[in-house]
Amino acid sequence: MVLTATPICDFGRAAPDFCLRGVDGRDWSLDECRGERGTLVMFICNHCPYVKAILARLVGDVRALEAHGVRAVAIMPNDPVDYPEDSFENMQRVAREQAFTFPYLYDRTQEVARAYGAVCTPDFFGYDAGLALQYRGRLDASRLEPAPPEAPRELYEAMCQVAATGHGPRQQTASMGCSIKWRRTI
Repeated sequence: MVLTATPICDFGRAAPDFCLRGVDGRDWSLDECRGERGTLVMFICNHCPYVKAILARLVGDVRALEAHGVRAVAIMPNDPVDYPEDSFENMQRVAREQAFTFPYLYDRTQEVARAYGAVCTPDFFGYDAGLALQYRGRLDASRLEPAPPEAPRELYEAMCQVAATGHGPRQQTASMGCSIKWRRTI
């Protein structure tokens, strides 16, 4: 596990389009995942302890954001050859066990992760209604252990602000997690 932090938010950067297979067996595009007032693109995986520490809270916050017109999509970018816990079958299991209400997609070629500039899991990209980047921060103060229940819900609050005003907070704390497991090249 290599701890990596995300770069600061590149405000206004357009969301790259994609078409990826979901754990439900269908292909999803960015437009199909888009929310009326905002879209949250999340790069996560199954094996990362940083993702495991936040997963329950993340699922709850995503559900709560739906009431604000924000939809979410999770993308798994890792190479499952070296990390079998991140296999498509295990993605299906995790989505079922955690009752994901959002698409969970497999970036088999890792091209989508590269297009977004994703560097770690979890890595969050919060977009406004026009798919311009407004948030590139963390979920909350969690690290290898979940943050206390009273910890500020940074991602949730930022995306509520985006939904209400079209703009994300100027102060954002970088997310951190395991580096993306890129395919080995020969």
